[in-house]
Amino acid sequence: MMSDLSKRNKVSDGLLGNYRYLCKKSMTIRAMESAVPRKKRQDVNAASNRRRRKKKKRARSLCEPLELNALMKKAKLVEPNPDSTLNSAPEPHRHSVMAVLRDSWEVDSGFSESSPPASGRSSPCLGPSPPAASVVALDCEMVGTGPGGRCSALGRCSIVDYHGNVLYDKYVRPCQPVTDFRTPWSGIRRHHLHNAVPFAQAQEEILAILEGKVVVGHSIYNDFEALNMDHPSHMVRDTSTTRHLRRLAGFPHGRRSSLKLLANKLLNRRIQAGRRGHCSVEDAQAALDLYKLAQGAWEQEMERRLGDEPTVHSSDHYMQDEFWPDEVLADGP
Repeated sequence: MMSDLSKRNKVSDGLLGNYRYLCKKSMTIRAMESAVPRKKRQDVNAASNRRRRKKKKRARSLCEPLELNALMKKAKLVEPNPDSTLNSAPEPHRHSVMAVLRDSWEVDSGFSESSPPASGRSSPCLGPSPPAASVVALDCEMVGTGPGGRCSALGRCSIVDYHGNVLYDKYVRPCQPVTDFRTPWSGIRRHHLHNAVPFAQAQEEILAILEGKVVVGHSIYNDFEALNMDHPSHMVRDTSTTRHLRRLAGFPHGRRSSLKLLANKLLNRRIQAGRRGHCSVEDAQAALDLYKLAQGAWEQEMERRLGDEPTVHSSDHYMQDEFWPDEVLADGP
């Protein structure tokens, strides 16, 4: 009886071992069979990627000679030299090409040699743009007044020109006592306001600078509110709301991004970093450089919005008769 039982156990163990061996063998065969098509797919994808990269490289190589030929033709038109001989032609031709390249850089990018773009990206000026002398960038820092510092008041104002040079940078003493300097954000401390300019005087000086200018800024209507001023909407460029910068940064539609994020993404520039708070000069320069990235498309869009109205950069045109009421004109000489 016991011998029969031991024989059965041996037979069952042998069958179980065979079964396990066959299972492992089948799994190994399946893995080897599935690895072959996977390797083929990887090879096909790698080959397609190589072909795609070659096509892009070939397209770029075809475009570059065309652009250079266009610049050469433009150079010949800009600096014609009919009296030059074959021996003397190369030198002025080389200078003319360099001049055209330099001019195309300044026109296309909106940056001059004194203020190159940090990101290397630029926006072609497809339409008429305001002259550099009529563009400024504004940024203001706020302090808190009233109970708990809940009311915002102007504490510092900075204005830079198109090339980033500082036109105005002063601390401003609010009309009401300051209850919260908001130093982590404003960068303003108590001693900054000891010899600060009174608000009324600062407002008059700032309005004189902004008169007739295209004003660039980030969330700039908050700054206008702190200055208690209005500016014509067609002469305001707010970098927080334009879709052109949002597209350049790859942000989704409807998203309003901070100046810090846009500067980091598009200019490769870190601002508002550290514990000293914001610097209004630095923020104004960042907003200005962001505007330059999208200047061409932005100004073309503004031109379309205005329609048939002339694009002007001062309020002098409102003195023409067409903007005056009939009864006023009737009383004239």
